[in-house]
Amino acid sequence: MRLHAYFRSSTSYRLRIALELKGLPYDLATIDLRTGAQKQSDFTGRNPFASVPMLEADGRDRVQSMAMLEWLDEAYPENPLLPADIEDRYTARELAYAIATEIHALNNLQVLKYLQEQLGQTQEAVDAWYHHWLARTLGPVEHRLAEIGTDDFLLEAPSLFEIVLLPQIFNARKLSYDMSKHPHMERIEAACLALPAFQRAHPDNQPDSPDYSGAAN
Repeated sequence: MRLHAYFRSSTSYRLRIALELKGLPYDLATIDLRTGAQKQSDFTGRNPFASVPMLEADGRDRVQSMAMLEWLDEAYPENPLLPADIEDRYTARELAYAIATEIHALNNLQVLKYLQEQLGQTQEAVDAWYHHWLARTLGPVEHRLAEIGTDDFLLEAPSLFEIVLLPQIFNARKLSYDMSKHPHMERIEAACLALPAFQRAHPDNQPDSPDYSGAAN
């Protein structure tokens, strides 16, 4: 497998976590979003969405992170990302898709750049937008976690939910969002970051990160 990704991309981060949790080896190809590499014809010829991540796997270029995560679980069922129980699977999907559709879709880099460059919004206004949509969904997710009574993870082990949650928390902290309002999520975050798979997938441990030291194990 070859993963075309960018270290700061939250959707790339999702795929790295999933591949690490499943123990699937992969090569990494860097796509620098800062230089617009994703818009070059040699890349868009293979991925018309001009987005990362893209996963070369089983003779096909695969895009759209949520579809890829579900495909990985079906194609490589060992170390599943979704639990066996149908209600537990629903719970993981409910919370994961809330973050993926209600936060990431509104707060991804393309949207933020459009607000600033095409609509002329100030950085302060863009930050307010970002924080608004975070709070609107993270609040209900936190409420759900309190209802469920989570421990270290949503379920017994990291699932689709944690795979989607951790990149969103990373981005939220980068933009000074107060995560202390969400203690269940902070506890899950800490438990995940203690695991080698999450450490290897972390943006700071990617070769294209300016903070990369090569120390991840």
